[in-house]
Amino acid sequence: MSVLRDLSADQLGNLLGDGGLHLRTGPYAFCVRSPLPEVRSGLQALYGDFPLATHEGFADFHIALKPATGLLNFGRELGFFLDGQSQFGGIDKRHAYAFLEWGMNWCVSVIVNENLKLHAAVVAKDGVAMIMPGLPGSGKSTLCAALALSGWRVISDEHALVPIGTSCVVPICRPVGLKNESIPLIKAFSAKAVFGPRSEDTHKGVVAHMKSDLHPESHDTRPVPARLVVFPRYAEGEKLQLRRRTRSESFMFAAHHSFNYSLLSNMGFEAMTTLVDACRCYDLRYNDLDGALRAVEQLHKEVTAA
Repeated sequence: MSVLRDLSADQLGNLLGDGGLHLRTGPYAFCVRSPLPEVRSGLQALYGDFPLATHEGFADFHIALKPATGLLNFGRELGFFLDGQSQFGGIDKRHAYAFLEWGMNWCVSVIVNENLKLHAAVVAKDGVAMIMPGLPGSGKSTLCAALALSGWRVISDEHALVPIGTSCVVPICRPVGLKNESIPLIKAFSAKAVFGPRSEDTHKGVVAHMKSDLHPESHDTRPVPARLVVFPRYAEGEKLQLRRRTRSESFMFAAHHSFNYSLLSNMGFEAMTTLVDACRCYDLRYNDLDGALRAVEQLHKEVTAA
């Protein structure tokens, strides 16, 4: 199977500017077009080991990030397009790569609904997945990145895709999005961290994405059984706290932060019930990554030994 790094810089640029780069991420194929050099360099840095989908094959999402049109634009703004239709307002050119990743997340968040979708990072070890729902700024992506650099497999940084009637998670590995202080923190945590383009002054502050497919099974698309749901929260100055959370608490929080729980109606309720019943649920407050990693490793040992 061909991967992105098999393409020369010229081949990649030609595909992005012409028929589109057909890239496979988990169960979905993206056809990406963009003339921007930062998009090309970001894809080379972060997606080099991702499989290419055939140009003749079906693409789930045809997306483009390109200069917006208009007499007064003068190349300052970009547009994100899905199936040729602009989806957002003008995008600052300085934020090009961050918006490509956000746009790809948006496609999965709002368009496909064959699975229950939770807003959560998901990692796995020894064939057991841990789901980490969290609010923006909770530290879930930082913890996800540290786990990836510590031998865990990243299933997703943004979406827990749960097939209806199962307690499994469908892998959709893509780069981990980090913000502000998390970027130097992860760089200091491990010299193995590889980052794509840095976007300054976005609505989330400074944003950079880390290559996450570091595990030999990163691109295996088979669902992985979930046995842990951990709600992380970074709490500066506080001692590490780990407490068992009731399934009813966990159900309500995860459902509230699902992308399509209400849309799925009864199927959503049944899917969430099946998932939560199969998992041990915990709150994790942490103020340093090493302590959080030790706590997560201990939970994993307890679950796999049970």
